[in-house]
Amino acid sequence: MDRSAADMTDVEARSLGHALHGVVARLNVVNVARCLVAVAALLLVLITLDPFQDLSNPDIATVVGGRLATTYISFGLLGAVAVLLTLTTDAPALRSLVTPLHLCLFGWMLINLVFSGSRELSIQRFVLAVSATTLAVVLPLLPPTPRSFNLCLGGAALVLLVVCYLGIFFAPQYSIHSALDITEPQLAGDWRGSFDHKNIASPVMSILVYVGIYLSAVGSFVMGPAIALLAGIFLIFTGGKTSSVLCLAIYAVASLVYVTRSLWLKRIICFAPLIVMNLLTVGSVMTPVLGSITRALPVDPTFTGRAEVWEFALSAVAEKPITGHGYAAFWDGAAEGKTTQGSEWAVAAAHSHNSYLDLAVTIGLPGLLLVILIFVWTPLRNFQQVQAHNRSNALGKLFLTIWLFGLYFGTTETFLLERQNPVWFMFALAVAGLHFLARFQCVAQMKPDR
Repeated sequence: MDRSAADMTDVEARSLGHALHGVVARLNVVNVARCLVAVAALLLVLITLDPFQDLSNPDIATVVGGRLATTYISFGLLGAVAVLLTLTTDAPALRSLVTPLHLCLFGWMLINLVFSGSRELSIQRFVLAVSATTLAVVLPLLPPTPRSFNLCLGGAALVLLVVCYLGIFFAPQYSIHSALDITEPQLAGDWRGSFDHKNIASPVMSILVYVGIYLSAVGSFVMGPAIALLAGIFLIFTGGKTSSVLCLAIYAVASLVYVTRSLWLKRIICFAPLIVMNLLTVGSVMTPVLGSITRALPVDPTFTGRAEVWEFALSAVAEKPITGHGYAAFWDGAAEGKTTQGSEWAVAAAHSHNSYLDLAVTIGLPGLLLVILIFVWTPLRNFQQVQAHNRSNALGKLFLTIWLFGLYFGTTETFLLERQNPVWFMFALAVAGLHFLARFQCVAQMKPDR
């Protein structure tokens, strides 16, 4: 009796061992590594290494600055690993990124670093920007199948949402703006989650709404709606008016572009309102005519104080219109600048509150032109090619929507080329995704189930 039981146990153990061996044999270690790197990249950008910062701590800038080395190392190593993983299977896709426009932008950035008013700071921040942007660009190539790409994207989104909601419920002092905040106590009550400001949380939540809608469209009827619902609720409580209005409006515009055949009509739909928005915002402080039109609209003509910052930024552009003041370096020394009486506070702003204007300030008008050609003009043409070749239209629409959201979000906030900014990361990912989809199948086709 005992011997039979022992024999039976031995047989079961061998059967389990064979089963596990079969699972491991079918498991592609490289593909698992690619997925893990993709998820790690998304979480590193979205949650960061310094979540739930204490904004009531007067030494917060010193605390965060002391951890920069870890951030640089993390992005650098992860970026290098991501490139190595994609080189073996996606070398043609990586080679397609070597275009005259891309080379011109990279070359101009190097020239800008040389002429920067704070060269060491610009070089330091440019290194981080290159690492983070590299991660964003290769991320669409990492997951080996559409299903794994969706799981990586959805899984990272759910982790971020869970972390943010846990912060709201269990550590509100670190996840909701309060009257004790050192810099902006007037934001008390606005949700920020694990981010350090509601103006970062709100656009990220808008993008997650798009991710949830995309996952629902491709058959993820649990994860997709859950992400869209949780992100939508969080977006409302951030108090981010710009992101809340843009979220649905941009999705409607993207849907209209999606069903429009003509490329030129697509361009009119995408760019005409964008030009109008920039004219009514930054343009309102450039000419009295545009200023009077803006004042006649039912909106705050100062855009919550941004108008004074735009005036100061425009004067900075006039000082160095060609070379700019240096990549990501101007606003650190902006207190040395001069503004009109009563607007002295504008020099304390962290950025221009307009992505296009900020690039003109930092990398000059030639740099701004190159960014517009690469990140504004070209992606729509790539989307047209995606539709023409019928390549992953649902994924193409997701990338189109994120790209469009970024273009319009940039009229009142700064994020273009901004190092590890999560909005820039997702925007660059979308632009790269459209580039690859227009030329290749972005992720390998799934084999049909048997």
